[in-house]
Amino acid sequence: MSDTLIVGATGLVGQSVVVHAAEPLTILARREIADLPARHRLIVAPPERWPDIVAAEKPATVISCLGTTIRQAGSQPAFRAVDHDLVLAVAEGARKAGSTHLISVSSVGANAKAGNFYLRTKGEAEDGLRKLGFDRLDLLRPGLLTGDRQGPPRLGEGLAMIAAPLSDALLHGSLRRYRSIPAEKVAKAIGALVGNPAPGAHIHENDAIRALAD
Repeated sequence: MSDTLIVGATGLVGQSVVVHAAEPLTILARREIADLPARHRLIVAPPERWPDIVAAEKPATVISCLGTTIRQAGSQPAFRAVDHDLVLAVAEGARKAGSTHLISVSSVGANAKAGNFYLRTKGEAEDGLRKLGFDRLDLLRPGLLTGDRQGPPRLGEGLAMIAAPLSDALLHGSLRRYRSIPAEKVAKAIGALVGNPAPGAHIHENDAIRALAD
């Protein structure tokens, strides 16, 4: 049994975490994953069962790479069901199991008081995670994620990735946090955080994520 469990392993960041993780992971997913490294263990179950499965697995560390888009989800309520409700349900299962460390991928600009629905939902999820009282909580807030995404193409993200080198060059000072970042960098930062014993809640934005990855 692995000491580290990941949800959201089929997304852009989660896929990279699975590839780069040196230690074995327990992967909780809603479907089979092709070409999974032999060192990892896969549990396939519907999301409504995930909190109970996490509680039964009793991992020391839980990594949450859960995330979708409003367009992909089909509606704001469906988006919130994943990026807020499922994130918190898994985290609650982890706390019941006695997990001490949660690493969660959020978004740059996350703020529970934001006027933007997407950023407000991300901020509310962060606030909910803080209230659960993990010994250590790491919140990663990347900007636009770049990399080879599996599944249906996202037109808006594709265009943004093409424009990223130019837009990144215009972002300086406090705006650097909005620069794009390779999903692989975020995954390597997550790997560097696993097992960190320092307590408290920690927020990692673009420069901090890159420093951890390197």
